[in-house]
Amino acid sequence: MREIFLAAATIAITSACQPAPAPPVAAEGFAALVAEPKTLSQLAADIQAKTISSEALAQAFLDRIAAVDDAGPTLNAVLALNPNALADAKALDAELAAGKSRGPLHGVPVLLKDNIEAAELATTAGSLALQDNKTGRDAPLVARLRAAGAVILGKTNLSEWANFRSNGSSSGWSAVGGLTKNPHVLDRNACGSSSGSGAAMAAGLAGATVGTETDGSIVCPSSNNGVVGLKPTVGLIPRTYIVPISATQDTAGPMVLSVTDAAIMLNVMSGSDPSDPATAQADAHKTDYTTALDANALRGKRIGVARFFAGYHPATDAAFEAALEQLKTVGAELVEIKDFPARRDMGAAEFTVLLAEFKAGLNAYLASTPDAVKSRTLNDVIAFNTATPAEMEFFNQDLFEEAAKAPALTDKAYLDAKATAARLAGKDGIDKLLADNNIVAIVAPSGGPAWTTDLVTGDHFLGSSSSLAAVAGYPHITVPMGDIRDLPVGLSFFGAAWSEPTLIGLAYAYEQKTHARKTPEFLPRSP
Repeated sequence: MREIFLAAATIAITSACQPAPAPPVAAEGFAALVAEPKTLSQLAADIQAKTISSEALAQAFLDRIAAVDDAGPTLNAVLALNPNALADAKALDAELAAGKSRGPLHGVPVLLKDNIEAAELATTAGSLALQDNKTGRDAPLVARLRAAGAVILGKTNLSEWANFRSNGSSSGWSAVGGLTKNPHVLDRNACGSSSGSGAAMAAGLAGATVGTETDGSIVCPSSNNGVVGLKPTVGLIPRTYIVPISATQDTAGPMVLSVTDAAIMLNVMSGSDPSDPATAQADAHKTDYTTALDANALRGKRIGVARFFAGYHPATDAAFEAALEQLKTVGAELVEIKDFPARRDMGAAEFTVLLAEFKAGLNAYLASTPDAVKSRTLNDVIAFNTATPAEMEFFNQDLFEEAAKAPALTDKAYLDAKATAARLAGKDGIDKLLADNNIVAIVAPSGGPAWTTDLVTGDHFLGSSSSLAAVAGYPHITVPMGDIRDLPVGLSFFGAAWSEPTLIGLAYAYEQKTHARKTPEFLPRSP
């Protein structure tokens, strides 16, 4: 099976923050739309200092979306806008004027991947079968964002069904949202499944975005779009009211412009919730992740170099070697790890788990949707797709059909595969690598540069380092490490369960040393 990959305010968001109409497109491209974005923490500081109102900021982002997403480069990163966003922002301005601040997210507009429920909006997972799925519910992580003062600006596009419909799919395409483009080079892929969140963040369409991952769906689009993405330990953030793939591997996480922003978002979204049993230990492990932001965090730390996640692309290898040298200059001690022989067996077990859990999880989710949603089971969705040409225009639904035949979650084959995957990735995987090499984390290239989007033959992945942490359910953070012919590539840090503070510190120290993030230029085509 191929790689799964499931699962800043700019032009108008300047210090003056004056809304601007979409400029005409000059023959040389979209240079007029290029501007350096502000991070979440910078925008929050502006709001707290009252140099800009939340309402003006939300309007500026809406204007930016009109100029960049709907016109100009037409990124197709934003799938739907919240009709209450400006009113919500205005109410938060009134609170701040009255002396009440909800914290570092107060008044900051945030975009959500459209498999995460928000009360005002339909949650489609990119599928026409769910276009009427307006539940009126907030996912617990969304309720936490609102309570912390975030303005829910809208929903981002995604690889349909979080990229678990077909082995021949094109990442970033959904029947509801169309194809998301990579803002760095428009004919290149934004990766998936959190394609819209990654592209929107890089292009400066919100103060922060939220993605989800089963295997690579935060890491890959963050790397391909040149932003920071954090996939936390499974169970640190509740998954309730998120369209599921795998109860074992699914998690939401922040996709933002800086490691600081990731820590701020994780502070708000993490914690136990009675609706998701997987979060039972979250409160015991949750901490203030901003305290891990130490520019000296790499000094004296032993870091494992996962050579088995490299070697698929010479230019990516060169960028990785440069990153390793930078790690050494700030005091890291690097330990070579040449091989992890269980990868194939781990992947086979993972696939068995995903098929069974997707069938069970999706059937349970669909049963909870409003009566307006007529597809109530996976088999119903398969029949809907078969009868709907717009769904089947570019690729089929072979993964759906295979999942429909998967056994129940009580089946021995499923239970054995689940135990095997957990052991190979966890106890005999990351845990053993850490212990045997006396290291605190593992570093690898997040993936190769974005491939040219191809709706005829599908995705053309070069490689990825997402699988080991994804299958284990352990944390993984990617941070920009440079670009290859204008296409970003990321550096990954992953480690033991609940080791988010360690990984955040290491990624922050590397980020402060390199400042490798690049502002997208909306170049029309590949070099």
